[in-house]
Amino acid sequence: MSGQTEQGREVRPSHARPGRSLQTEAIEDYAKAIYAIAQRGEGPVGTSELAERLGVTPATATAMLKRLDERGLVRHRPYKGVTLTPAGERVALEVIRHHRLLESYLAEQLGMPWDRVHQEAEVLEHYISEELEGLIAAKLGEPSHDPHGDPIPGPDLALPGGEPSVPLAEIAVGETATFARVSDSRPEMLRYLADRGFAPGIEITVTGREPFDGPLRVEVGGSEHVLGGELVRRIRVIGAGS
Repeated sequence: MSGQTEQGREVRPSHARPGRSLQTEAIEDYAKAIYAIAQRGEGPVGTSELAERLGVTPATATAMLKRLDERGLVRHRPYKGVTLTPAGERVALEVIRHHRLLESYLAEQLGMPWDRVHQEAEVLEHYISEELEGLIAAKLGEPSHDPHGDPIPGPDLALPGGEPSVPLAEIAVGETATFARVSDSRPEMLRYLADRGFAPGIEITVTGREPFDGPLRVEVGGSEHVLGGELVRRIRVIGAGS
């Protein structure tokens, strides 16, 4: 990734901390956002969806995507969306590895609640060196998943294998599945789940389902809870129905 230039200035890869700029951070943020959105569906990522995720205007996103296309990090076709190139995917996976290792360190070593680690990691992910990344990974025993159950790319940026997961909403009444992961983008949702004993690895039994796309009744650790539509779509489980 090193050696690419814009107006004669070298743009360093994400692991090169010296001389970083807001432009370099923006590149990483765009690559990570495109990667995340692409994991939820098929085909190119729409500019409007990307702009909404990043909190910028569609015009700002379009201008940045043009720069990324010129650098060979994305393929951007106006009105048809954007996809990451192999080089762009590598940028995304590097910063995702940093982010998820930081979340794991903050949660496991510093005792920070899982609803707070995301925002801290969002800031720090751009600044840790490869040496510090390696020390964190070694201290944690080379973890494969972060506190929210998301897979951590390895040093070679390969994602760990694992059983496929499905939304909790797809589990039938009477079946039990294992909590695999949940989006870390809604702190209030994570606090709600943590207060009720939900965490990756715990078993969830669906005990009832209200009609007309109503909420689910589930049992966790001997207690029954009612979970609404957004929660049961965002919680992913493995086991029954996977």
